Amino acid sequence: MKEIEIYCANLGIKKKYPLGVTLEEIKNDLGVKLKNPVLGALVNHKVKEMSFSIVKAKKVEFIDYSHPDGMRLYLRSILFVLYGAVREVFPGVRLRVMHGISKGYYCELDGLERPLDDSDIFALKSEMHQIIHRDIPFIKEGLPTDEAVEICRSQGLNEKAKLFAQQGTLYSFLYFMGDLAGYFYGHLVPSTGYLQNFDLCACYEGLLLRVPRPDNFNELYEFVRQDKLFDVFQEHKDWAEIIGVSNLGNLNEYNERGHAGDILKVSEALHEKKIAEIANIIHDRKDEIKVVLISGPSASGKTTFSKRLMVQLAVNGLRPTMISLDDYFVDREKTPRDANGDYDFETLEAIDIEYFNQQLLELFKGKEIELPKFDFGLGMRIPSGKKLQLGPSSILIVEGIHGMNPNLIPHIKPENTYKIFLSALTQISFDDHNHISTTDNRLIRRMIRDSKYRGYSAQDTIRRWPSVRAGEDKNIFPYQENADIMFNSALIYELAALKKYVEPLLKSVPESQPEYSESNRLLKFMSYFKTIDDHEIPPTSLIREFLGGSSFVY
Repeated sequence: MKEIEIYCANLGIKKKYPLGVTLEEIKNDLGVKLKNPVLGALVNHKVKEMSFSIVKAKKVEFIDYSHPDGMRLYLRSILFVLYGAVREVFPGVRLRVMHGISKGYYCELDGLERPLDDSDIFALKSEMHQIIHRDIPFIKEGLPTDEAVEICRSQGLNEKAKLFAQQGTLYSFLYFMGDLAGYFYGHLVPSTGYLQNFDLCACYEGLLLRVPRPDNFNELYEFVRQDKLFDVFQEHKDWAEIIGVSNLGNLNEYNERGHAGDILKVSEALHEKKIAEIANIIHDRKDEIKVVLISGPSASGKTTFSKRLMVQLAVNGLRPTMISLDDYFVDREKTPRDANGDYDFETLEAIDIEYFNQQLLELFKGKEIELPKFDFGLGMRIPSGKKLQLGPSSILIVEGIHGMNPNLIPHIKPENTYKIFLSALTQISFDDHNHISTTDNRLIRRMIRDSKYRGYSAQDTIRRWPSVRAGEDKNIFPYQENADIMFNSALIYELAALKKYVEPLLKSVPESQPEYSESNRLLKFMSYFKTIDDHEIPPTSLIREFLGGSSFVY
């Protein structure tokens, strides 16, 4: 019998197994135990389900819910269970997973034609628990694509059918939970019995699927209302449906018919309209608003938005001036350190709050100040030589991640400020059951920008991303609802336009490196998009901040 050598990274041991051994068999033989139940594995840094058979020597690392890929396995699987429960409890009703909010997944039931009540939520949860109790295996089957398309259509999964057909492959994979077929653009856990922790609650016009915390599987994320964020999501969802591009299959169809330019122009026009509306609001309150604070997470497009807002404010007869919070960093030796002992530049304490407020108050009194400049090489603040004095029509634009934090400007009256929060809230989804993560959208933007302007490889960006996200969760997102208005910086066509730029970067990540699993996932994700030519993207577009070719000076 032919044998292959398996290296188990969890235990640091090698062992030979018969050709075709499954990951489940290896786990059981080695007695691998993790903090939470094993959900899948990284095989040579590629995510695989536990039924995967190995035919060559491999490195295997088993993962649980605490691993980002393990969490994705769980979330895809619990959404499949929710889909099955909806079909059972409300035959003929269409489950739509709209977007992530409050660390959960907001869903609507199309065709119910009445508000959800407590008895509906209870019935769905009960059915989900029954499905989980039956411990139904998730079976992956490779089928001729025509057959997979027909199965999807027979279940009313027309968006999935369209994407399968657009891929142009002879064979496609479907997952089955009993007789029910589904596909979630990634692997699933072995069976429904692994999905022990979840909750459903009424949320706005639909329901929220609540999921466990990665640091504590037994504890669900708390439901926190995010009314302003929800309103922005819904506004852009409605807009995408009106123009007929609420999902990826429809966007690809527009592209294939030669109409991608129309979607591009309408998307850019919507951005310009929204920015002009914000400028009009600020102008109408010009006698009381002294400073406009602009904040948002990494790669949300804060800089280009600020410059475009300044143009629109000038159209309204105002004289905007932009200053950056980065120039108000405390000197390096005073910078706080994080839990790892590294400088924490993303905490509010890294900013000289008193000095910043002192300069603001002097400006508001009509005094002239000299703006500081932070020299990152020296690690200290130095004079810039740039003087600033506000006139009757002047207005300050302050860009920085702490703009929504009330502790940034404790000495400034709230009525003298206007707060704008940016985020790239992707308007389209894969299909009814698979939304597109705003985090993935921003990561792809940042990857392209880091490569083009900062000399970082895709591997570098992926390695740094968890730290960036942790900083956002701590310093940015808790304050986003403090905004006076939210601006969605995502463009409905952008991922299709970014495709040709990001794919070579992702392919450059070596298989031997831990970041390969993420690059491989994103490559698979991008493979469903049909490339849109970027030559029509205007030089003032927010996307130009990442692609290059902007008419703004950064």
